[in-house]
Amino acid sequence: MSGKTMVRYSDEELAEFKELIEGKIAEAKENLAAYLEAYSNAGNDTMDTAPTFKNLEEGNMVLSKEENGQLAARWEKYIKNLEAALIRIENKTYGICRVTGKLIPKERLRIVPHATLSYEAKMNQNK
Repeated sequence: MSGKTMVRYSDEELAEFKELIEGKIAEAKENLAAYLEAYSNAGNDTMDTAPTFKNLEEGNMVLSKEENGQLAARWEKYIKNLEAALIRIENKTYGICRVTGKLIPKERLRIVPHATLSYEAKMNQNK
């Protein structure tokens, strides 16, 4: 028997994080749907066929459409990261820093539930 034990969160703690993440995914999917709807509907009205004499308004609509597209892409990435966190929960590797191998504090995981780095590892990465 080796003296090395796997450091991980308990099944009960993992279940708590799973519930938190599933709620975040549902919320994110609602936000994504709203941005995708705004993206697909921006500029698709009767003004599309009218003479273009309101350039400023059209510019705002295009910018808004671009912003909605960017925000939708960010929500998609966030959802994928959360879904990856669910897989780590199933594998019982959730909450373990991929750099240090230590547990990421619960406080950080509650704020950033898809985190794979401890705060210290994240700060060292940004140097």
